[in-house]
Amino acid sequence: MCGRFVATRNPQDLTGLFHITRWDPADIIAPSWNVAPTDDVWTVLERLDRDTGAVERQLRALRWGLVPSWAKSLSVGSKMINARVETVHEKPAYRRAFAKRRCVLPADGFYEWQAVPAREGAKPRKQPYFISPEDGQVMALAGLYEFWRDPGVASDDDPAAWWATCTIITTEATDAAGRIHPRMPLAIAPGHYDAWLDPAHHNSDELRALLTTPANGNLNTRAVGTAVNSVRNNGPHLLDPALPPD
Repeated sequence: MCGRFVATRNPQDLTGLFHITRWDPADIIAPSWNVAPTDDVWTVLERLDRDTGAVERQLRALRWGLVPSWAKSLSVGSKMINARVETVHEKPAYRRAFAKRRCVLPADGFYEWQAVPAREGAKPRKQPYFISPEDGQVMALAGLYEFWRDPGVASDDDPAAWWATCTIITTEATDAAGRIHPRMPLAIAPGHYDAWLDPAHHNSDELRALLTTPANGNLNTRAVGTAVNSVRNNGPHLLDPALPPD
């Protein structure tokens, strides 16, 4: 599972890193050291421009937690922040998006929690860890996106009628992350951005072959303080090393 991550790069940096051709400066997302489900997140995707017929690579703000087009409520998204790579191409909630609405979510790293055996007289607890590339480069987390029409809004022309949401694809964890948690996010290598984002690429086997371990498994893992446990907390201090237990 990937339930929290860090995303602090600004749109100008992301535009260069991902060769963005369209970005609306009106979209604003503050740097976050504690991205949580239902937050807006920067997402890189490709869409066909209906006026020119050209495919544009866009940087867009999407809500984290995919809501299928047939869902009855936006609240469904809070339970669909991750899609398992083993079944993403065939599950009804994801298969249409996997076929033609793929994206990447830029991240600095992600958090996972490890259960710590309770000492005598103490309560069981979970130790949070921050997992990030050894070289400090951006992680392009593999994702899917979808559009959902709010039935409570009368007009299709009302911007409030439409929600764009996304999810992160996960796999069995290996290397450093595997010692912390059994699942971890997948990533797309820079050389594969074009193939992954291309909405005309529909070969399921070829697409799944593009999914890789973030940073090729070259990941740093360090224990951090429990302040990250609360979505109300944010800031670079969340990445400070954890203090030894009392």
